[in-house]
Amino acid sequence: MKPESNTSKGIFFIICSAFFFALMAVFVRLAGDIHFIQKAFFRNAVAFFIALGGTIRDARHNGRAAIQIPKGAMLYLFLRAIAGSVGVFGNFYAIDHILLADAAILNKMAPFFTILFCFIILKEKIKTVPLICIIIAFSGSILIVKPSFNFTQMIPTLAAFMGGVGAGLAYASIRKLSYLNCNGKIIILFFSAFSMLLSVPYLITSFNPMTLKQTLLLCCAGGCAAGGQFSVTAAYYHAPASKISIYDYSQVLFSTLFGLVFFGQIPDWMSLAGYIIIISMAVVNYIYTHSHAEVDNSTSF
Repeated sequence: MKPESNTSKGIFFIICSAFFFALMAVFVRLAGDIHFIQKAFFRNAVAFFIALGGTIRDARHNGRAAIQIPKGAMLYLFLRAIAGSVGVFGNFYAIDHILLADAAILNKMAPFFTILFCFIILKEKIKTVPLICIIIAFSGSILIVKPSFNFTQMIPTLAAFMGGVGAGLAYASIRKLSYLNCNGKIIILFFSAFSMLLSVPYLITSFNPMTLKQTLLLCCAGGCAAGGQFSVTAAYYHAPASKISIYDYSQVLFSTLFGLVFFGQIPDWMSLAGYIIIISMAVVNYIYTHSHAEVDNSTSF
């Protein structure tokens, strides 16, 4: 298959994932006053059963070999699961406490951390311009976090930021697992099961009864999360982060629109400045990476 075809598929899937994750945040917030860990459990439960069904189907049609975990993949499955759980819990906590657009853009620090973790895990080189973009994007995130001594306000934004760090490590792990030819459904199944298990102690001790409406909303959130997970896994399977990560920022546009339509949320000037800085750095990195890829016919950073 031609590289251009793979890149086009990667772009399509990354935009789909952005839409699904933005819509997921809407359903999570609409579910109301339920602890974020409980919300995360339902989000992962839906994804788990969808992935389980897909795994069973693969086994029936292609044999057990299709779902076997390749040698060396278990470490990265755990790394993806741990990092992904940090990403989910941080993002869900933030969604309930700050603007959807703020939560989305801080989560979208993930592509920059993906570049860093791909350097660590995959030895993909980071050149000077992308490194400068990462540093400036980090400064843009500070405008959104708005550091202060009021920790009640800072904790949700810091949680969203850590969610972005976790997501970046998770995406780099997915990229590594793609090189090891690990089944994408196994990756999602493993992560969902791991994250659900982390939620069990809270559910046993502090489960909050839900109305039918809340249950349906969280099921919808889980369905969107599953769509986002399958899409982002497919995206990083088809193309490297350097070629498609810029399109992940479409989630900020979706989240800003959804936040305005459903909750009347309007970002303040500091947040808007932070959005512009982070997205601008993403664009600069994208243009630089593509121009150099054309010159030396390389996909390294």
